[in-house]
Amino acid sequence: MKILNFSLMPYRPLDIPASKDYRSVWVNLPNRFFDPEKGAAEYEAYIDLLAGSEELGFDGVCVNEHHQTAYGLMPAPNLIASALIQRTKRIKIAILGRALPLVNNPMTIAEEFSMLDCMSRGRIIAGFVRGIGAEYHSSLINPTESHSRFHEAHDLIIRAWTETGPFDWRGEHYELKYANPWPRPYQQPHPPVWVPSQGSLETIEWAADPKRKYPFLVTFSARDTVIKNLLAYRQQARDFGYEAEPGQLGWAAPVYVAETDEQAIDEARAGMEALFNDYLNLTPEMLLPPGYSSMASMKKLMEAKRAIGRSGFGKGTGRQSIERLIDQGTAIVGSPKTVLEKIRAVQSETGLGNFVAMLQFGTLGNEPAWRNQRLFASEVLPALKAL
Repeated sequence: MKILNFSLMPYRPLDIPASKDYRSVWVNLPNRFFDPEKGAAEYEAYIDLLAGSEELGFDGVCVNEHHQTAYGLMPAPNLIASALIQRTKRIKIAILGRALPLVNNPMTIAEEFSMLDCMSRGRIIAGFVRGIGAEYHSSLINPTESHSRFHEAHDLIIRAWTETGPFDWRGEHYELKYANPWPRPYQQPHPPVWVPSQGSLETIEWAADPKRKYPFLVTFSARDTVIKNLLAYRQQARDFGYEAEPGQLGWAAPVYVAETDEQAIDEARAGMEALFNDYLNLTPEMLLPPGYSSMASMKKLMEAKRAIGRSGFGKGTGRQSIERLIDQGTAIVGSPKTVLEKIRAVQSETGLGNFVAMLQFGTLGNEPAWRNQRLFASEVLPALKAL
């Protein structure tokens, strides 16, 4: 297995009680809640945490993109990736992912990723996503165009990476007379593309297509949902006439390790419950704007969200306890033995080959995050790599 370390880079100094006067920490929470001095310290601490992953033996680190939210401070994840390139020499840097429909010119993403790939000498993993529903409120992009914008942007970027330019592009959403990106990517024919998702039927079929065979990464989902979606990808691959490799299957989850199960629960409680109750408090219209998902995928997403409780369903469903999150398998918390067993159990059922551990989450502070990262690396990571 390949093991990567992921941080959302949440804004931990957030005045959570005061933020409750607003519908969510997404989209319309006034930016006066952000203190630039504290924000600068947050960036420094998070980059230190991720850069430290190399000497601890991780295969890679992950960053991602979100806008106008305290949930994650990376509206431009390519900038964080650039900083990590300078702080590391070996590990992969996965940008999971860039929200393709939100850009007006996909060539900028093709060029930025090519730059990063050259700067890192081929260590970039490109994660492509549509962006969650809230991003469409922030950007005023029509959510009914989400799928078509994503697919056209993806096709344009892949062609720009693999075909000598300039060439002419006349699409439904994008029009270019000279598609001719400088520089070209270091990895040939292009950086690997991963697809993070919560299990959209369309996404599984698209990612598993023999023309792509993109690694599919299930995020923020209960254990049973993770297994169901990864097996659905395997079956889709079989329907296409091939057997999916372990490297095409991945799972991302928040993890906390301590000497005992009881200690781990106690130390992780505040940070984990803040993540799922305070930072993920998306109201239904923010999570699923009209036209964003097909009816089948919407039902599936709502089932997955219901499994982790309040997230995505407003403020009336009550707070989630860490005990329930652990019981559902949405969070992995415990002693090294317990954590290893929980990950192994899913790996044995699905054959997944990539595990992304979120070792800092919610309001978890720097010291416990470092302890968690070091203990995971020393007691869990070696056994997982051997699977």
